[in-house]
Amino acid sequence: MGFLRKTLRILSKTIGAVILVALMAMVVTSVTVIYNFEKPEPFNGPDIFNPYKELDTAYCWKKANFHVHTRVEGILNECDYWPAEVYEFHNRLGYDIVTFSNHNELTTHPFDSTLQVNVYEHGYNLFKYHKLVFGSKDVNRFDHLLPLFASQREFQLELLGRESDIIQFNHPLRTTCTTKRLMEKVSGYDIIELDCGKSTENEFWDWALSAGHYSFGLANDDLHFPDRTSKFARRCNFLCTPSARYEDIRATLLGGCYYSMRIPDYGKGNWDIKTEKNRQLPFVRDIELDKNTIYIQLSQRADSIKVFGQDHSTLLKITDSNSASYSMKDSDPYARFTVYFPGGEVIYSNPFARYDASVADSPGSKDGPSKDIPLTILFNTVLTALALLLVFTFYRTIIKR
Repeated sequence: MGFLRKTLRILSKTIGAVILVALMAMVVTSVTVIYNFEKPEPFNGPDIFNPYKELDTAYCWKKANFHVHTRVEGILNECDYWPAEVYEFHNRLGYDIVTFSNHNELTTHPFDSTLQVNVYEHGYNLFKYHKLVFGSKDVNRFDHLLPLFASQREFQLELLGRESDIIQFNHPLRTTCTTKRLMEKVSGYDIIELDCGKSTENEFWDWALSAGHYSFGLANDDLHFPDRTSKFARRCNFLCTPSARYEDIRATLLGGCYYSMRIPDYGKGNWDIKTEKNRQLPFVRDIELDKNTIYIQLSQRADSIKVFGQDHSTLLKITDSNSASYSMKDSDPYARFTVYFPGGEVIYSNPFARYDASVADSPGSKDGPSKDIPLTILFNTVLTALALLLVFTFYRTIIKR
């Protein structure tokens, strides 16, 4: 009995220590600035922003995947293949641009330093609130273990934005607590990851766009298993860019001259079929803005072409056609194309949006929300008090006892 009591006491003490340490970690990493988020305001202005104004068919289109994991040094790995092997998988299926975005680690290009892109996936947290960070020289290690509040998510984006060129909000459909209310508030990202679940609607994108937060869209594999046909080459992007060098990629990603695509699992395990079909994908022949009319022309007929707008409304639907045009009304804050093909392929365009070209280069506010200094001090003071209380409890119940 004495041995059993001693064992149970040690076990309960260990469990208590683990719980207290976990609580302390959550409290300490919850430090944030508190922001005053503006009321959602749709895009407005006399002009229409055209993400495809730099379209030049002389070097369109380059196939790209930006969210790619590889094997890395150490025991923590999410992929069995090294960067050179992963690159070769992509090369076989016609990819021109591949960037290696391992978690919290900058990965060196396996054979060509001129194609090096410094990008990593940021985030350790339990909600899977992850971001792709482009152009940073170092990895930012700070993260909230529980990024529950909009201010915490905005604070992370602000910190990352100080030391990077581009931030992508990863897989919002798979990020816990990514609600419509949150998407209406958070705005510190440049790109949002599309088609990151079973839905092709991208309604979360429209939540943000409808609130006046402009962003471009990329669809990526979030690749971990390049040897599985069901996991590889299912989402990709096509950039109108002169090369795969970072300076060209950066300019294109920040300018918006690209579209994204969902791809079926051609062949269902047959690599020959998958390879052949991936080199015969339908594509955008032309996409443009003429005064207030947006226009898209495709390489083949689509089952349907939809124009989505404010509050995820369908502004236009055309069936069995290889082209569509829509004249944006003064009451349309933005419009974007989604194209559905008979083979299961889906194309997503970047949004055309209203703005005032005389005062801004693009739609939406780039200043971000203002900081609430008194509430920031109060919030972090409470966190400090909680941390001290947990340290005291740890000392009294675990160490001193």
